[in-house]
Amino acid sequence: MEHKTEFARQALTRRHLLIAGITAIAASFVATPVFAQESDSVQIISAGSQPVAYGAPGNFTGRVRVDPLFQADKNINVSGAYVTFEPGARSAWHTHPAGQRLVVVSGIGLTQQEGQPVQIIRPGDVVMCPPGVKHWHGAAPESAMTHLAITGNINGKTVDWMEKVTDEQYHAH
Repeated sequence: MEHKTEFARQALTRRHLLIAGITAIAASFVATPVFAQESDSVQIISAGSQPVAYGAPGNFTGRVRVDPLFQADKNINVSGAYVTFEPGARSAWHTHPAGQRLVVVSGIGLTQQEGQPVQIIRPGDVVMCPPGVKHWHGAAPESAMTHLAITGNINGKTVDWMEKVTDEQYHAH
């Protein structure tokens, strides 16, 4: 019960953070156009106004919630989302053709670049994933983790999904 309360608290907390960035993860779940409605005026997208998505089982292990923030448009070719991983949840191995930035906003997470050791990530940490670098990220075994994902877009493509992270790889930290 305590982990559910913490998960709910983290979900509320992230709504108060500055909206920024894009996510390949959100783009891979939510059927949205590559480019959002374009305008020459300031626009406000109200918190919670976009449909929530959940990580596809083929691309994630465990429960993952995606709260889209905005899509790419003619002015900036990135989109953004908050991605919340329940304890033990993680992405499959993947790359991003245009790279990705993750800003951890709550909880404790793990990430790994292929061939490197698993690393622990905490609130305020920024994970910079260069284009084409194979990696994964997710929550630690005993903690949910939310990050803001900011991902570039090349010809409508934001992510290339690969094989799932094994339990042995995940627990290698």
